[in-house]
Amino acid sequence: MEETSVDILGILVGAVLMFLVPFALIADRSDDISQLVVSTETAAFVDSIVKTGKITSDDYNNFVTNISATGNSYEISFEIKILDKNSAQRETFNTGTIGPNAYYSIYTTQVQERFATSDALILKEGDIVSVTATNDAKTISQLIRNIYYKTGREEKILAATSTGTVAINGSTN
Repeated sequence: MEETSVDILGILVGAVLMFLVPFALIADRSDDISQLVVSTETAAFVDSIVKTGKITSDDYNNFVTNISATGNSYEISFEIKILDKNSAQRETFNTGTIGPNAYYSIYTTQVQERFATSDALILKEGDIVSVTATNDAKTISQLIRNIYYKTGREEKILAATSTGTVAINGSTN
């Protein structure tokens, strides 16, 4: 009778391992693919902004749709550093070049407010665009990893950041 209970326990442990380990590996591969998609789409979105000099609401919506196709939800954040050429020139009313150029930043909420009032945000040459996409919900792989390791923290987060300097003045066309 003793051997029977040990055999049953061994069979149960084997069955759990036979299904749980491959499931965890598949979930990890799914996260790897999602990471690749998010990185690629973020870089393509920023490259488009850099090459055209504008951010349109259609481009932004396509970006959100493409990264959402991974099955995860993402928080997207912007930081756009607007080049304010020669801020000292305004203060001295001089038409010559005085002092260094300065940047001021606009962030995600300000970009979204501009989309509400117009279809595009027009940038100029020298502006710096930074876009970050981070998953805001735990994936299956992260949940399984937390069960295995009992760390209580997220070990692996799907995130992508891309930055570029605008190479051309945007136009409204």
